[in-house]
Amino acid sequence: MPISKREFLKISGLTAGIAGLSAAGLTACSSSPDPDDNDGGGKGLESITGDVQPIGVDERLSRIAKAQMLMVDAGIDAIVLEPGSAMLYFSGVSWRRSERLTAVIIPRRGEIAVITPYFEEPSVRESMIFGDDIRTWHEHESPFDLVAGILKDRGLNQGVIGLEDTVRYFVVKGIKKSVRSFAITSALPVTLGCRMYKSENEIALMKKASEVTLTAFRHVYSRLEAGMTPADVNAMMFDAQTALGGVEVWNMALFGEASAYPHGTNQPQEIKKGQIVLMDCGCAVEGYRSDISRTFVLGSPTKRQREVWQTVRKGQQIAFETATLGTPAGAVDDAVRAYYESLGYGPGYQTPGLSHRTGHGIGMDGHESVNFVHGETTPLMSGMCFSNEPGIYIFGEFGVRLEDCLYMTLRGPAWFTAPPDSLDDPIGRMG
Repeated sequence: MPISKREFLKISGLTAGIAGLSAAGLTACSSSPDPDDNDGGGKGLESITGDVQPIGVDERLSRIAKAQMLMVDAGIDAIVLEPGSAMLYFSGVSWRRSERLTAVIIPRRGEIAVITPYFEEPSVRESMIFGDDIRTWHEHESPFDLVAGILKDRGLNQGVIGLEDTVRYFVVKGIKKSVRSFAITSALPVTLGCRMYKSENEIALMKKASEVTLTAFRHVYSRLEAGMTPADVNAMMFDAQTALGGVEVWNMALFGEASAYPHGTNQPQEIKKGQIVLMDCGCAVEGYRSDISRTFVLGSPTKRQREVWQTVRKGQQIAFETATLGTPAGAVDDAVRAYYESLGYGPGYQTPGLSHRTGHGIGMDGHESVNFVHGETTPLMSGMCFSNEPGIYIFGEFGVRLEDCLYMTLRGPAWFTAPPDSLDDPIGRMG
């Protein structure tokens, strides 16, 4: 069954390790493709991530302190996190989801606690960088009874439990059964209230991930040849990002008409002279992600290809200039669509035109709230991070997408990677 970029990003946000996914032009690999399959790959590249500083204990503790303040404001007495990006963000615990519950409980006051199967405790402890309250359960026991015990030990006999928004239904059902005196609500005001605003350390890690991907683009672009398939290009991009120090690498390559469909097609493709090559790629560095798209032409572009490319580039600039502090996030999308509609594209999300939102939030997950999408009223504030990707798609012909991520500062928006200015020099540079 085809797996879209969106589905991959969702999966990658829930798991610590990705085994291997492939679909129409998109691959996510955990082991390197055969180096004999292409002569580009990562040859001549070395890791550039050796100097990065992982998120430390002090910052994670400050996140928990902020979460506890937000819990008081929201009337939430404790939140429950399953394995995934939210658990890693607050606790530093990196684990995987299964039918056996491992969870982190953050109370409104007091220290966090971890629940895990008895036989998993030694492994879970390996990734714990602070805290010592870890409670285990055997196969014949209910892990949800441990939730009640943790809450009681924190002086909580009734109240409200917030669940992170990816918590699975069987967990919700089990908690409801074991802690009947607690109401269940969304923990989003807490988790989003923390994760939406990135620290300087988080920004630095996202910059490094972006540098890995942009450097890999430059390396691979110079090696594109007629006759290559998406698998060939994806393998080179995987090797390049991996050699440069990226992990959880994913790549999508679309050629010709396939580029008109934002997440691709299963139709056979190969690069031809004068044809659009659209690539959408990214990786992670210490858990923080990049997401960059570039559109090339192998050979000489046509006048129409140049016009559409430059229109998208201007759309990116309009989005960037609209993204000022205090502006509703949806206004960024509206400004781009107004420009495109003035040229005859659309209207709205219709094609030919921009058939998806202008951008999405990004951080530890490839797609996070909030988005540059019509109707989004959340005001832009310092620390928020977004993709900026107002592509134009012409079904049956081709598409152009340029995607660079930005972050909000006290002075306004800043680029992680600065977009290219010309189809003749289509890589761009670091922001």
